[in-house]
Amino acid sequence: MTKSTDTSLLVRFFIFAWYMVLLPFCVAQEAPNAPPLKIVQAVEGKAPSDAVVLFNGGTTDAFLGVDGKACRWPVKDGVLTVGTGFIVSKLHFRDAQIHAEFSVPKEGHGNSGLYIHGHYEMQISNTAGSAQPSKEVIGSLYRFELPLVNAGRAPQTWQSYDIIYRAPRYRDGKIVEPGTITSILNGVLVQNHVSFTEPRSPYTPYVYNQTPYTAKILESIQATNAGPLYLQDHQSPVQYRSVWIRPLDDQAHAFDEKVAVTPRVP
Repeated sequence: MTKSTDTSLLVRFFIFAWYMVLLPFCVAQEAPNAPPLKIVQAVEGKAPSDAVVLFNGGTTDAFLGVDGKACRWPVKDGVLTVGTGFIVSKLHFRDAQIHAEFSVPKEGHGNSGLYIHGHYEMQISNTAGSAQPSKEVIGSLYRFELPLVNAGRAPQTWQSYDIIYRAPRYRDGKIVEPGTITSILNGVLVQNHVSFTEPRSPYTPYVYNQTPYTAKILESIQATNAGPLYLQDHQSPVQYRSVWIRPLDDQAHAFDEKVAVTPRVP
């Protein structure tokens, strides 16, 4: 056996010895004192078992109008059609997974949108097949970012958004940490961890036709970092058949405008 072979064997021996010493430590550190994993039932075609269902073809009880009164959008054959004025969820959440299934009409602009916290809109529009780089194209984060691709489907076809939203953090009424959004449209990534700060849309319910109820919501968002989901009325009969939210922290709650807002740490 040559001297080089002896050296090679010695090196391998030391590597093996170190591996055996470190292996138990690495295994032990994989999940020290970790609690059991949460089990979520994920049945195809249904909302996850831990989701808050806002609409699934039944009532609109989970929404209100921007005046704080009952939702007046019509429901027929399990489908919710855009009516007059935005509607807003009673549920307020901070970070969340958001799912919505919708269909745009064949005629007209087919415009609506998911206004997350009433500030940041994932665009819904009748723009499938368009290569025009416009803020109106489906998949845009309105006034912030064009979609990576146009993954829109033809009118009168069911489509879906799946969104991971991390809310911006406020302190003293000002954003001190940007929010982020990742969005998948019809199974295709269209927004990839895009960051944002102050809202840019002139059509948020806190600017466009603001009401005393939405003013209360804005005050609450700036104090708690949690807010609702709005569905936009843009004078087009866009339809929805499923909307649900999975809060990703313990900050979700039912909003009550009569309860004084208690500021929370970002």
